Amino acid sequence: MANRLSFNEYGLDLSAPHTGPDSIVDMHVAPFESVGGEALALLVIQPRSLAHRIDKQLTHRGAARSVSAMSAMLAHEIKNPLSGIKGAAQLLESDVSAENTELTQLICSETERIAGLVDRFEQFSDTPVDLDMPINVHAILENVRVLAKNGFGSHVSFVEDYDPSLPDVRGNKDLLTQVFLNLVKNAAEAVDRRKGEIKLCSAFRPGIRLSVPGRARPIRLPLEFSVIDNGIGVSDDIKPHLFDPFVTTKSNGTGLGLALVAKIVGDHGGTIECDSTRDRTIFRVRLPMATPNVEPGEGSP
Repeated sequence: MANRLSFNEYGLDLSAPHTGPDSIVDMHVAPFESVGGEALALLVIQPRSLAHRIDKQLTHRGAARSVSAMSAMLAHEIKNPLSGIKGAAQLLESDVSAENTELTQLICSETERIAGLVDRFEQFSDTPVDLDMPINVHAILENVRVLAKNGFGSHVSFVEDYDPSLPDVRGNKDLLTQVFLNLVKNAAEAVDRRKGEIKLCSAFRPGIRLSVPGRARPIRLPLEFSVIDNGIGVSDDIKPHLFDPFVTTKSNGTGLGLALVAKIVGDHGGTIECDSTRDRTIFRVRLPMATPNVEPGEGSP
């Protein structure tokens, strides 16, 4: 056994139809002898899906940063001329014949559409915002539920399963509202209009830590908030790129919504991931506590 060495292989991709599209593992093989002298080996396979997904989070943040750099250019080079084009079309509208009025109105509506798209880009900008306020995410989820129930999600049955002892997170209320509003809206669009259900959950998950460059200690991410729907699911070919800019499953989508969600969650020091099957999709947002030494039961409900 003296010449037999242990073998370690990291990041093996075992993705297959029966294991899923994101099955990354570490493999360890250690030789040993049985009591009778028989040469044996111990094989250990460790799934590293969470670590692999967190690595992807850093890639998503880099992609979002690229979009933010482009957004500054778009705001100046496109948005300003659009205002002039729309103004000129509105002036022409009073001078053209009735049959051509439709064309000037088309110009106005298209400039508004493009301006709206540029506005979406500008949301990726790195404009400083206050991310240091204690936030009760349960209050945000309740507000989002009410908004959805009285609007785009009126056809959905909502189920709430919260851990009321969870402490606050530290961040920006408006940005976190945008995160969960986007996730719930996507879920409402994915479910059946007659039997659609969206479940909003929270839980304490100890043991999850994220190493961040520039920080001496890993960040603990024990607060988990989930949006679960019984819709059609996300296709396997889209799943690995779901949070990349310009990736969308909607015919009229821009592919910026989930990319922006990933950026906001990342700016709050958290992670987001998606697990999806044919009739069940779960988006999990993991965030750090506002006060790292507060345990559940000591924070606000």
